Amino acid sequence: MTAHKIITIGRQFGSGGHEVGNLLATRLDIPLYDNNLVRMVAKKLDIREETARAVDETTLNSFLSGYVLAPMEYAKNAGNIETIQPLNEQVYELQTEIIRKLAYRGPCVIVGRCADYVLKGYADCIDVFICADREDRIRRIAKRYDLSERKAADRIAKVDRERRYYYESHTGQEWGSTDTYQIVLNASRLGIERMVDVLEMIYKA
Repeated sequence: MTAHKIITIGRQFGSGGHEVGNLLATRLDIPLYDNNLVRMVAKKLDIREETARAVDETTLNSFLSGYVLAPMEYAKNAGNIETIQPLNEQVYELQTEIIRKLAYRGPCVIVGRCADYVLKGYADCIDVFICADREDRIRRIAKRYDLSERKAADRIAKVDRERRYYYESHTGQEWGSTDTYQIVLNASRLGIERMVDVLEMIYKA
């Protein structure tokens, strides 16, 4: 890879990780890759974006993950059911390929998708994990999706469980651990703007 910096951001659901990534990419004037990775994968696999999104960063959706296959996979493995790959693995492998190509192309911010692990051999990669206090995450998700606090808490627990299992099953590393990421920041203690300030300073150092 060429000598430019990449920032990867892992995040708890409702911690503001996407917002941090978006603001940071804007300040640094570099691309942000997050939900647009799903669109890229859907286009490559010739499937609906909603289908790709259903298995994005999760291995727990047993129906979609285990039985739904992209059209190109049917064609490639016609007549050999043993080689057919579940959709969630197709999405993961293609996202991995795309992330490596994007990182090679130039500096960028990549949110989620095990990007820190995918780019672990790249020396100029800054790996960050964003967390926040549970109460703050509940308030953020309740407001964003117009949910009661109880439903927001349930959704947070579900998404965090899925992200943890997805990350750990693909990487063998602990999701959110200081042993895994170079930097762990708490949005409740620092706030979004100050976290972006810190990461901008580190990037430019």
